[in-house]
Amino acid sequence: MSIKLNHTIIAAHDHKASAIFLAELFGLPAPAMMGPFAAVQIGDTSLDYMDVREYRGTEDAEIASQHYAFLVTEEEFDAIFGRIRARRLAYWADPYRRERDRINQWDGGRGVYFEDFNGHLLEIITRPYGSGGTTTSQVHPLFAAEREAQKA
Repeated sequence: MSIKLNHTIIAAHDHKASAIFLAELFGLPAPAMMGPFAAVQIGDTSLDYMDVREYRGTEDAEIASQHYAFLVTEEEFDAIFGRIRARRLAYWADPYRRERDRINQWDGGRGVYFEDFNGHLLEIITRPYGSGGTTTSQVHPLFAAEREAQKA
């Protein structure tokens, strides 16, 4: 199948600052300014930040928090996580934000969650969900019930 996600629009309080934040944190080229968008290119996909007032068409628009997960190499994880810590950003091992200042090791890889200043929850992972199967030492929580069923 040749279908690929080309771009998505992300609502922001300040589209330029938000795009710069992501580009710098991920070690990517500066965002491209295209009309009302500040676009960050990630592989074949661009994340197009747009001011929420323009995106929603009203002055008092709120931003609904979204989740964006990025599959990265081990080396990219180290670099991005280093920048997260250097900026003293809060981070968690889980999407519920219960395990602060920890990373997870689900599926035999590493992952961490953190927020941008729009309230979006960003995640970097080194292994796709479920890629470790049910025999890895730290099964992804989404597959934990399957592992328990196999034990029974």
